[in-house]
Amino acid sequence: MTESTGAAGRVADALRGQIAAGRLAPGSRLSEDAVRHTYGVSRSTLREAFRLLIRERLLVHELSRGVFVRQLGPGDVSDLYEVRRIVECAALRSITSLSLAGLRRLAAAIADGNIAADRGDWNAVAAASIRFHEALVALAGSARLDDIISGVLAEFRLAYGHMKDTQVFHSAFLKRNGEIADTLRSGDIEGAADMLHGYLMDAEQELLRNFVA
Repeated sequence: MTESTGAAGRVADALRGQIAAGRLAPGSRLSEDAVRHTYGVSRSTLREAFRLLIRERLLVHELSRGVFVRQLGPGDVSDLYEVRRIVECAALRSITSLSLAGLRRLAAAIADGNIAADRGDWNAVAAASIRFHEALVALAGSARLDDIISGVLAEFRLAYGHMKDTQVFHSAFLKRNGEIADTLRSGDIEGAADMLHGYLMDAEQELLRNFVA
């Protein structure tokens, strides 16, 4: 890896994290000068970072207008949920033993979500939910699965920017996160996977019902 490629990767990681945390909203324009100043990189390095994220479908380039955070349509949301059901549920069903570190990571994501909900920070609740689902897949112990779901969830995070009101949505599913974690801790992995499948089906319907283009 060249130094330039490494720098581009670091900027792409940072921007991906901003998107996953909801700090870069769908449709927002990324100023080259502002991003270069923030990360202290050259124009060519920044453009390489943008190309990486365009390939990941997190950004789009519009001729003569610049680079924007991608906006999703209902079809994108349904496709992302289908991918999530396949990856997340299969990951849970592949677990042969539960690690204490993995369960603690789940518990930390749930605790972060509850704390954020108590202070009414629904953007932080959404970010905690993303971490919860990453932690679920991490229980399978596969670095490649971790990479796959990280990319899927970063793109999926854009869907929340199309919702009219996220409070009711996140309140309901935050509770269900805890129920899935409790089922896993009891040792019922198959039951937890079935609960997760139903959760993702319900979440898709609810998100699409509240979707704003």
